[in-house]
Amino acid sequence: MPAVKISYDNKKQLDRIQAYVIPGETLYAVFDCKGAGTGFVGITDQRVIFYDQGMVLKKKAMVSIPYNRVTGVASKDEGGIVFKTSEIALLTAAGRFSFEFRGADKAHWAYQFIMHQILNQANPQLPG
Repeated sequence: MPAVKISYDNKKQLDRIQAYVIPGETLYAVFDCKGAGTGFVGITDQRVIFYDQGMVLKKKAMVSIPYNRVTGVASKDEGGIVFKTSEIALLTAAGRFSFEFRGADKAHWAYQFIMHQILNQANPQLPG
C-alpha cells in the first residue's frame, strides 16, 4: 500500500500528533485551529486527536475521540449550496467538541472524512 500524503498546516503540530498515532492507525491530516481552547486537530482513520489548551480538562492535554464514540457531526448552516463554514462540532456522550479550522475547505474535508468513517462502521455508537 502506498504511503498516505498527510495534509498539514504546521510541521511542529504534525510531529506532535504523530507521536500519538498507534501502530496500524493512519494519519491523514493535522490542521491548525482558530480561537481559544483548541490549538490543532489530527484526523486519522480511527479517531480525532486534538490539543486542548485547558478548555476541556483544565490542563493542556492531547485528547482522543474514537469514531465509535461520536454520535453526531454538526456544521454551522450559513445558507447556500456551498460549504461556507470553517467550524464543525463532534457530538459525543462526553459533550460537544468544536473545531474552527483556518478555512472552509479544511472544515469541509474534515466533515466529509469523519462522516465517512462513522457511516462505514457497523454500529458507530456501540463499543467495539
